[in-house]
Parts: sequence; structure tokens; C-alpha cells
Amino acid sequence: MNDTEVRSPCINVCKNDPITGYCYGCGRTNDEIKSWNKEDLTNEWKEENIKISSNRLSGWQLESFKKSYANKILTGKSLIREQKFKE
Repeated sequence: MNDTEVRSPCINVCKNDPITGYCYGCGRTNDEIKSWNKEDLTNEWKEENIKISSNRLSGWQLESFKKSYANKILTGKSLIREQKFKE
């Protein structure tokens, strides 16, 4: 991955709400998650998808996402992934 590539917003929660279909961790749908693997996907699409999907989150979910995603950008690992490696 180069420095200008947008990192996936996955924070390793990976459970979808059965009613909305949104991931509890990142707020994306399964189709949005699958789209991130496409090689021709633009950074603009990725940035917009992060805005849209994070707007689906609120309260503690949104705060957890923001902190974990910021950590992922900084260290390469979500907070959950870091915790798993400490154990």
C-alpha cells in the first residue's frame, strides 16, 4: 500500500446488524465491504464511503470507530487487533 492509499475502515468487529445490514464496527454494508477489494476503486470513492458509513454510527459506536480507525492509520492495526496481539 502506498502512502496515498486510503486504508479500509474495518476495525475487526465484523458483525452485521440483522435489520439494517450495517457492520457494528464500521457501519458498512456487505456490498460496500466487498467493493474495497476491487483494484480500480478510487480513493475518492473510499473516502466518501467512510463518511457515509461512519454517519450510520452514533454514540459509543462512532467514538470507538473513530479511535480505532485513527489507531489503524497510525500503527496499521485497529485497537481490537492490537489487544489480541497483547494477549
